[in-house]
Amino acid sequence: MHQLTRCLLLACSSSLLFACVASQTNNQQRTVAQHVAVPPAILPATIKAQTPSTHATQLSLTQIMADPDWLGRQPMSAFWADDSQHIIYSQKQQGSPLFNLLLTSLDKPNNAEVITLEEQHLFAYKNRVLSPTKQGAAWIFAGNVFYKDLTDNRLRQLSKDNSAPHNLQFLIDGRVSFQSGNSFIVIDPHNGMREMHASWEFDDAPVGVDVAKDYLAQEQQKLLKVVAQRRADRQSQFVQKQQLQQQNRASTPQPFYLGKDKATVEASLSPNGQWLLLVVQPSGADRDKGDIMPDYINDDGRITSVEVRQRVADAKPVEQSVWLLNLSRHEAKRLSYTDLPGYNDDVLASVKRENAVAQGKTYVDNRLPRTIRLIDDWYWSQSPIQWHSQGNNVAVMLAAADNKDRWLSTIDVNEAKWRVQHRLHDDAWINYKMNDFGWLSNSETLYYLSEESGYSQLYLKPYNDKALALTQGRFEVSEPRISADDRHIYFKANKKHPGIYEIYRVSLEDKTTEELTNLNGMTDYQLSPDENSLLLTHSKLTMPPELYIQTIGQAEAEQITHTVSQEFLAMNWLAPDVVPIKSSHTEQAIYARVYATPRKEGEPLRKAVVFNHGAGYLQNSHLGWSDYFREFMFHNLLVQQGYVVLDMDYRASAGYGRDWRTAIYRHMGKPEIEDLRDGVNWLVDNVDVDRARVGTYGGSYGGFLTFMSLFTAPDLFQAGAALRPVSDWAHYNFGYTSNILNTPDVDPIAYERSSPIYFAQGLKVPLLINAPMVDSNVFFQDSVRLVQRLIELEKQNFETAIYPVESHGFVEPSSWLDEYRRIFKLFEQNL
Repeated sequence: MHQLTRCLLLACSSSLLFACVASQTNNQQRTVAQHVAVPPAILPATIKAQTPSTHATQLSLTQIMADPDWLGRQPMSAFWADDSQHIIYSQKQQGSPLFNLLLTSLDKPNNAEVITLEEQHLFAYKNRVLSPTKQGAAWIFAGNVFYKDLTDNRLRQLSKDNSAPHNLQFLIDGRVSFQSGNSFIVIDPHNGMREMHASWEFDDAPVGVDVAKDYLAQEQQKLLKVVAQRRADRQSQFVQKQQLQQQNRASTPQPFYLGKDKATVEASLSPNGQWLLLVVQPSGADRDKGDIMPDYINDDGRITSVEVRQRVADAKPVEQSVWLLNLSRHEAKRLSYTDLPGYNDDVLASVKRENAVAQGKTYVDNRLPRTIRLIDDWYWSQSPIQWHSQGNNVAVMLAAADNKDRWLSTIDVNEAKWRVQHRLHDDAWINYKMNDFGWLSNSETLYYLSEESGYSQLYLKPYNDKALALTQGRFEVSEPRISADDRHIYFKANKKHPGIYEIYRVSLEDKTTEELTNLNGMTDYQLSPDENSLLLTHSKLTMPPELYIQTIGQAEAEQITHTVSQEFLAMNWLAPDVVPIKSSHTEQAIYARVYATPRKEGEPLRKAVVFNHGAGYLQNSHLGWSDYFREFMFHNLLVQQGYVVLDMDYRASAGYGRDWRTAIYRHMGKPEIEDLRDGVNWLVDNVDVDRARVGTYGGSYGGFLTFMSLFTAPDLFQAGAALRPVSDWAHYNFGYTSNILNTPDVDPIAYERSSPIYFAQGLKVPLLINAPMVDSNVFFQDSVRLVQRLIELEKQNFETAIYPVESHGFVEPSSWLDEYRRIFKLFEQNL
């Protein structure tokens, strides 16, 4: 086995199983039109799909909804080996929930070797960190810390105690530090010396003797000499111990005491080891006893109460405080948010005024301090605290709990004050994605992503100078990575077409941008350790993700994995057209996938299905493999049965800029249905669809849109299926919902006009509700309450199917099959 470092594969969640599929044959490859960004009023050319062979294999629901292993098992969690000549990735075992870890070389990519369990600690360095000299690497495997000398490939295990280390990093002096509980440990990798570098406790600072608590204690200490003497002795011993810890460097440093009833949110040690930044918040439950969900199917035959999240109607934002700890002086200072511009702006004044008027009240502006905390980006793996490599400058990204402001601020460590470098304000809400930031390695210069232009773009900000836009245009930039020499920033962007993501780099010398890949699909990347090559994870419309290698500067990428099954390859899949549909309400086009074959002469107008993707802020009409792979196959089946299928990136979808994202602010379900109506009109005008034979379906947010369509626009569709649907946004979570609708106590208008349960009386066409019972995301209660509402309204044209063992993402093939049989039956009977 190669003497490299290998990565331990973590267990795959059910959501990852959705992607365990494979590739396609050469005759299924598509030629994609090359586009540049264009003004939204100009519709780019449609990206045409191929027409399937008349001899295409007939699909069946049983096959489509079977265990996805039959499709193939794609490579996952891939990363570079130390030598930039090997790749490590994981792959699901056939017919098992377990995964293998594989190692493959660039010169022999088809000879991947399975890494044995005995050797996995040698290769568990996907999230490794490098020393300042790049001559050492450290990583965590199975709760223990390992160090590798990259000059001679010698490996040392630095701990074997399962102390749950995290926040691993190298200090400037070459030692390795990590957090364990409420402390930072530092280890010298050369001699193994381990020391407690800093610790903190949420308690009052200890004292030698307590102050007399009452009259009796006061008199006891005054009258009895032995009591007074023993108290004095204890105080002397306490003082000496304190002085020993302060003055003798061989002693363990004193903990910092920050008061009771607090909990650590984030801790970050400076690279020079001199400073510790702590973010804390009040301790206590973020849920109450009523936040439970019954689970009816268990090993013991009894009902289990599962703890679940709070509802947005119950959740209250919790402020976090930031403490700067000077480790050499043993001083702790709390930073005040009053240094942040807008810290007490009444940003919801107009919303509160509108709601007050609706209730017959008067609202007076209130400029109380806002609740401020670390930003929580759902899509990143970095910390919202980033130290410069030299250790005396730190940048922190903060956000207001009302979701209207984001501050990128440095800290003056000498004065313990914020120095705001950038403030991003949004009257709707700050994006919870694309908030990456950091420092250049060799200068006191920040880089960050911002939507201030209307699209996520990349900016450079010298510490004491103005920010400079490194990218500009109507496209989205994400995943910035800095070269070791600070000459380039690499990034991913949909620059040439909204649905095509390529890898680029911008020169920090002349600010020119260079396209590095030209694969025309969905592409993610990792830069090799020697920065000469890219490891790409790439997919196309009918090709699941595979691994590719591209040498920087060369035009072509080489595919190094081929994981698709022959059974999948035997299918002649219909790739959808990607179509820009003209909108009636905005200048931007509505991009959509269209599954259709040419209508034969003399055939009647066709029936159609409109699919609504979930997640709200998600892009599905792109040129890559969809996370909705079962739906992709189902749509192929529908086409074989004479349907046309439309899959739209309605307003609120990702990939199209800030205005598209925030179009639903305070009124979810209105702009999207306007877009769906434009989609139906397009189907009627362009692909011979019968307006009276159109149905719709979708899950999660797509289920919500199915409800809203059928309840508020009953003429639009003739039947609909809502899967794991939201019926009342006041019952959904805080993190997602409060961005878009504020909170129910502040903005009940937004919740009541955005929640389907208030419009259930509008149902006129057949509705199918498919509800998983142990869904910790969208609670089963959403469907239960909506069903009761329909019963009370005496509606007769709805049916409900329940799935006792499924959560939000179905797992069991039998559940998938039952669900989609019901959906297909609904359309067959009503369209």
